[in-house]
Amino acid sequence: MAPAVRTGSAIRAEGLAKHFGEVEALRGIDLDVPTGTVLGLLGPNGAGKTTAVRILTTTLQPTRGRATVAGFDVVAQPHQVRSSIGLAGQFAAVDENLTGRENLTLVGRLTHLPKAVARERAHTLLDRFHLLDAADRTARTYSGGMRRRLDLAAALVHRPGVLFLDEPTTGLDPASRQDLWDIIEELVADGTTVLLTTQYLEEADRLAHRIVVIDQGAVAAEGTASQLKGRLGETTIEIRVEHPEPALAALAAFAPHADPADPHVVRLAMGEEGPETLRAALNALDAAGVPTRRVELVEPTLDDVFLTLTGAVRS
Repeated sequence: MAPAVRTGSAIRAEGLAKHFGEVEALRGIDLDVPTGTVLGLLGPNGAGKTTAVRILTTTLQPTRGRATVAGFDVVAQPHQVRSSIGLAGQFAAVDENLTGRENLTLVGRLTHLPKAVARERAHTLLDRFHLLDAADRTARTYSGGMRRRLDLAAALVHRPGVLFLDEPTTGLDPASRQDLWDIIEELVADGTTVLLTTQYLEEADRLAHRIVVIDQGAVAAEGTASQLKGRLGETTIEIRVEHPEPALAALAAFAPHADPADPHVVRLAMGEEGPETLRAALNALDAAGVPTRRVELVEPTLDDVFLTLTGAVRS
């Protein structure tokens, strides 16, 4: 069994930097991931996310700075770090010529589990990841979602306390992605700490307790999803009306404005009064005899945050 996390932070990085010649892939980032939580690491391609993961998983040494994982220094104690972590990337690293059961048993033996324990652990994980019916089929017959689940199961054979997921749901269909999200949430509920890099903003919004946005090798912003969204402004009330001019006049006290792209949509800030503002605005429209077609509350999204902070074009 992997060593227990010995500090309140399962992952900590201080001034972590990596240079490749004159290229600064990381420019001194700080990270702090409490035990049993999920940190979402976001950023455009080339921002430094994978470089950070490679340093934290000991496959790459930093140019400067310090990092610990599960209480162990990634440079001075790499073997202890490796015995404490699991890693699953965006491409399933399974042997297609082996069955699902053989893949997991092999990982167990490579991580020094006794043969009987490795077999038992493989059976338990195949059951948990809904792969028991396909346990004795070769991995080449698995769908993309099944391979990704098998890859994640392989990262958990030795019961790591810290799990690194580098874009684990890339290329999966929505149903498979949802299935993997459910599994990740179960792992965290059981106490696993997760560092998740992702290109799916809804993935970070759902899974991450805190989010760090990296751009050009530096931390551009960090906080909870709600905090990051809040940086872009407050909730907006959008009201679709047939006649915008009398609507704007009736709502003058709320500082409304018409949507430039659609003049039949009138917008006003929700404000600190929240539902009271909405109720008062609708009463004002009703008193002025202005009918409404649709009312919608619009909040900033993580996509808005991502684009604002990084200027990245998302496909």
